Amino acid sequence: MTVREHNSQHEHAQSLPLLSESATVTAVNAMDRDRRSEIRRKLLAVGARHGFEDAIPDAGPIDWTAVFEAATSANRRLAPQIGAFRDRYERAHPALVSVTLDVDSPVDFAAGQYISLRYDGRTRPYSVASSPNRDELELCIRRVPDGRLSPKLCDDLSVGDKVTVRGPNGHLLLENQSKRDLAFLATGTGVAPMKSMLDYLFEDGRDTHRGEPRDVWLFLGAAWEDDLPYHGAFQDRAATHDNFHYVPCLSRESWLADWTGETEYIQDALLKYVEERALDDAVFGQHIAELLRTRPDVDIEARIDPHELEVYACGINAMVYSLETAVTRLGVPTNHVHCEGYG
Repeated sequence: MTVREHNSQHEHAQSLPLLSESATVTAVNAMDRDRRSEIRRKLLAVGARHGFEDAIPDAGPIDWTAVFEAATSANRRLAPQIGAFRDRYERAHPALVSVTLDVDSPVDFAAGQYISLRYDGRTRPYSVASSPNRDELELCIRRVPDGRLSPKLCDDLSVGDKVTVRGPNGHLLLENQSKRDLAFLATGTGVAPMKSMLDYLFEDGRDTHRGEPRDVWLFLGAAWEDDLPYHGAFQDRAATHDNFHYVPCLSRESWLADWTGETEYIQDALLKYVEERALDDAVFGQHIAELLRTRPDVDIEARIDPHELEVYACGINAMVYSLETAVTRLGVPTNHVHCEGYG
């Protein structure tokens, strides 16, 4: 299996075929929330419980250096939580937006491909999040601090603006329809090509084979719940399709809210839903035993047979390479593993 690295697409983006020099922005929607008030309330509660509430003002600026010193003096184990609160409190908002474009003429692209977007003299590639069956293109954009284009898109892009669109390109594509079940794994905006594939799958009936349903899994990882792109849409699909199993994995949300779902990395969460006989054959040792003990109480009875699985993954390189190792140990054939990494 070859992991295609998304970073290599930046230089190539400006040379893609021109689709439109005047595509119209029809929607720009923030997908995350400003959670500073939530964080302050939770911080005050943690401070009261551990005796450092005097370092936290009820209003106005927060001296995070003073809070961190007071918190870690009270309990060193609070360092990761306070650091996470600081990072989230100080990050610009919005940090995650969906952008919808009306291109001059229909765009012929395959689910999973990307286009390049040029705005304010700057060009970057973005995976298409919408189905090829839709008339408009939808993009999912994460703010990259000090990035060339994403801060401009998050802060300045407005309905009615004109942008240049080139493409499409990319080789993270759905395989021919078969009886194999499907597992999509993504972190953050890596879910954009996955959403395009999933929408297309269910619209065109590719979630079945010869009348039999295929189990379709989505493991989506992020730090915070509102960092999960299309979270509500995936929950709705899981509620209306018995063969769609959505497993969101959040590493930090439980520090701030009552999150009772998965907190593992998605490649570890995947292992919790694999048939036990396949785990017996794989080499995971004590690690898998500990993971199975922390399986949350979720209403998913289906289990994954890795020998009958097609895997698609997109996200940060560390996750993608770790996933490759995990699914290889499970016995998924390498020609049925399709990955794209970035960062």
